[in-house]
Amino acid sequence: MTTPVFAVAAPLDSAALAERFAIDGRIQIDGFLPEATAQALRRELAASAGWRHVVNGGAKVFETARGEYDALPAAHREAIDSAVLAAAAQGFQFRYDVIRVPDSAAERAARADLLATFASFMSAPETLRWVASVTGADDLRIADAQATRYRGGDFLTRHNDKAEGKSRRLAYVLGLTPGWKAEWGGLLHFQDESGANVSRTIVPRFNALSLFTVPQPHHVSYVAPYAPEPRISITGWLRTDPPMP
Repeated sequence: MTTPVFAVAAPLDSAALAERFAIDGRIQIDGFLPEATAQALRRELAASAGWRHVVNGGAKVFETARGEYDALPAAHREAIDSAVLAAAAQGFQFRYDVIRVPDSAAERAARADLLATFASFMSAPETLRWVASVTGADDLRIADAQATRYRGGDFLTRHNDKAEGKSRRLAYVLGLTPGWKAEWGGLLHFQDESGANVSRTIVPRFNALSLFTVPQPHHVSYVAPYAPEPRISITGWLRTDPPMP
């Protein structure tokens, strides 16, 4: 089996991309990775048994193995769903699946999975320089990463990604679901400060990297129950923190 090559796919014209990014601090870049690498990432994540189901209750985050959550009695899951949807109508709420990656370079290197390799690639000096050439953010030091999976009924309500002590300069989303349709939901919507209007919508595309400055109000729309497959992405933030040992 050919070893996946992690690199910014050529040819991507960073000067032209920079002009687009400068308009509103957002861009979606098609063909970010070599096609075979993106396909390998997709296969690994689709087959992984490591997904954790996460949902918040106020400031607390509740997490369980995906299989354990699915095995809960139907009445229990219905009660959780009702509480989650009621909270979503009034404030910040999320529900989706996740596979996390440590920030530590040593811990990433000790793992054999492609997700950790991707996280290391995003933090590599040459990748950060390329991101800087597009965004102008020349003080980036590290990229964190997590895989996210939105199944029918999952969502993420309005927020701006700002987090105390995290030094987040840019957010990114790498789409890994081929043929995603807008009517299935799971769209990245950017809003104005009032939250009343959507200024731009990004539809997930396979091997397309979305980059945007932090903070910007946005949300991921509810995934329809009739979506035939999950919306899988790798998401994270490019930060000004020094790399961990």
